[in-house]
Amino acid sequence: MNVNLSLIPGFLAGHGRVLDRRRYDLLTGAGDAAGVLAALEGYRNADGGYGWGLEPDLRSPESQPGAALHAFEVFEEIGPVTSPHAAALCDWLDSVTLPDGGLPFSLPLTLSTATAPWWTGGDATTSSLQITAVTAAAAHRVAAHDPAVAAHPWLEKATRYCLGTIQALEEPPPAYVLLFAVHFLDSVDDPGTAGLLKRLGGRIPEDGRVPVAGGTENEALRPLDFAPLPGRPARGLFDPEVIAADLVRLAGEQQDDGGWTVDYARISPAGSLEWRGAATVNAVRILRANGLV
Repeated sequence: MNVNLSLIPGFLAGHGRVLDRRRYDLLTGAGDAAGVLAALEGYRNADGGYGWGLEPDLRSPESQPGAALHAFEVFEEIGPVTSPHAAALCDWLDSVTLPDGGLPFSLPLTLSTATAPWWTGGDATTSSLQITAVTAAAAHRVAAHDPAVAAHPWLEKATRYCLGTIQALEEPPPAYVLLFAVHFLDSVDDPGTAGLLKRLGGRIPEDGRVPVAGGTENEALRPLDFAPLPGRPARGLFDPEVIAADLVRLAGEQQDDGGWTVDYARISPAGSLEWRGAATVNAVRILRANGLV
């Protein structure tokens, strides 16, 4: 693995958000949870939700389900430290959850400029398995060290909705729905989900590459998108050789400037930079978790 870690702080200084610079410092042991939480606070609204471009392709300031995912990712990363804002986020999510227990893909925007069309066209009256599954998956990972999140009624509602909706899937779901359903089942600490996870795994080709219909020309999901961490149930969906090859691929995608890039659509100049910063932190996190950096 030819990853050059020495380039990354400089890359993030020129391309990344303060949030991702703080996340990287925490990851490498140079920073602390307080600094990460302080950076996250700038995206928080008085209602307990998050907006303001925390999801880089959703620039509107109001709280959105799509931003909640990224907040939970931060609350996971600071573990075993907890923040009362994680349970407050569950409160906000509960307030926008639909009667069937699911979250809408997005809520009405107060500002659509520089925001991706899939966010601007969301139906606030219909539950989305895609956004509910990925948000609940991240919340379950936080719940592993935060009792207030683990006991929150919103998480129970979202879990019940996701399990029922995944169970009812008959046709192959779109790529990102498949990805986030796998993430959800991987994150729920319940042996009863093994059969559902195996069934979804049957929708993934042996090489682990799932093209994204309607995405950019070469956009595809990879084995490490589905199963980034060793020792998790989702890792069992792939042969070890497939994971090993994908780790080589991920390490080799570091650019000359020190950062990683993404293969999905770039919507705005700010979002393009911010995605690269976030992708860089996530790449190092995966490589480190697999013992390679």
